[in-house]
Amino acid sequence: MNKRLITAIAGVSLTAGMFGLGAGGASASDQAGTTAVVTAAPKPPKGARAVVQVGPNPTTERGQEVTITGNCGGGEKLKAVFAGVTGKPVLKNIRIIDDNPERFVAKARLDSRIGNGVGPVFVDCGGEMGVTLLVTHV
Repeated sequence: MNKRLITAIAGVSLTAGMFGLGAGGASASDQAGTTAVVTAAPKPPKGARAVVQVGPNPTTERGQEVTITGNCGGGEKLKAVFAGVTGKPVLKNIRIIDDNPERFVAKARLDSRIGNGVGPVFVDCGGEMGVTLLVTHV
C-alpha cells in the first residue's frame, strides 16, 4: 500500500467523520423548541466505504490486546489490517478471527515500544478500505 493511497483514505474518512459528528447533536434552536434541519454526512467515495472500530480505544498499556471490528462496506472480505504510517509498528501479532464482510473481527497487541499519541488503523476489504484513529495513553 503506498503513502498516497493511505493519505487519501485517511483524509476522506476523517472528513466524513467530522461531517457526521455534527449531524446527530442537538442545536440551540432544538433546545428552544424550534425545528432545525439536519443533513446527512456525504457517503464516502467507492473504495473508502469499509467501517472499522478498535476497542478498547483509548488504550492504556503497552502490549494490551485490542479488537478490530467493522464491516466491509460492499468489499469482498477482510484481507488485512495495517496500523501507523511512519514505518514503526503500532500493532503486532495481527490475527484475522472472522473475515465476514458484514461483521469482521481481528485481534492484535499494541507494540511494547508504543507511546502516547494518535495513529491510524486501516483495514483492506478487497475493494474497500476503512480507517479509524487509535488513541494511546501509556
